[in-house]
Amino acid sequence: MVGPRVWLGGIFNRFTRRTEKFPNENPHLEQRLTRLQHRVKTSFDETRRDHQEALKSLWSTAFPDVPLTGLISEQWKEMGWQGHNPSTDFRGCGFIALENLLFFARTYPASFRRLLFKQNGERAEWEYPFAVAGINVSFMLIQMLDLNSERPKTQPGISFLKLLGEDETAFDVLFCMAFQLMDAQWLAMQASYMEFNEVLEATKQQLERELDIEDVHRIIDLPAYLLLYQ
Repeated sequence: MVGPRVWLGGIFNRFTRRTEKFPNENPHLEQRLTRLQHRVKTSFDETRRDHQEALKSLWSTAFPDVPLTGLISEQWKEMGWQGHNPSTDFRGCGFIALENLLFFARTYPASFRRLLFKQNGERAEWEYPFAVAGINVSFMLIQMLDLNSERPKTQPGISFLKLLGEDETAFDVLFCMAFQLMDAQWLAMQASYMEFNEVLEATKQQLERELDIEDVHRIIDLPAYLLLYQ
């Protein structure tokens, strides 16, 4: 793995690893985990008005000066959807992927736009499609954190619960960090589109190491959080 060793490798020598197996009881954790798991299980439904409005909001936030001609339009390809109907791209993940993208656009607009318009670094001739990449990042996080289980059993999932107990938006913030980290990995590895899965796996491994740092108590304590402000 090239990327992490290039630009983040030295950080981990200054931290010790987590030893706990499960977070202490938190009065908010159970409810927050239940709500997050409900979001994970919610499919995108193109007939629901709230889902339609969320999709429109994503467009207007990304392209405030460009009117959207319709929920089915060739314009969506400009954001990196595979075709003219974004709803077909959500089949592998669900509505939470759209919520993640919208949270990113509203909460960290500068970072969102850097990724959307590929503003950082020397880009590949065949770039990854932004929106579809975001869906893949959401799916990767759900699997890594074991959110489809009643109780996460993986070490990253258990470590994440502690962060969720401190901040209900922890998953959405982690998505933003993971997306920005993925792009940094992409540049560090000088990847092309055919290597996207390799880049995503490198991103996953980097996040697993960060979640294993003992000194991390809040989602914003993760080293990759700083990438959102570079």
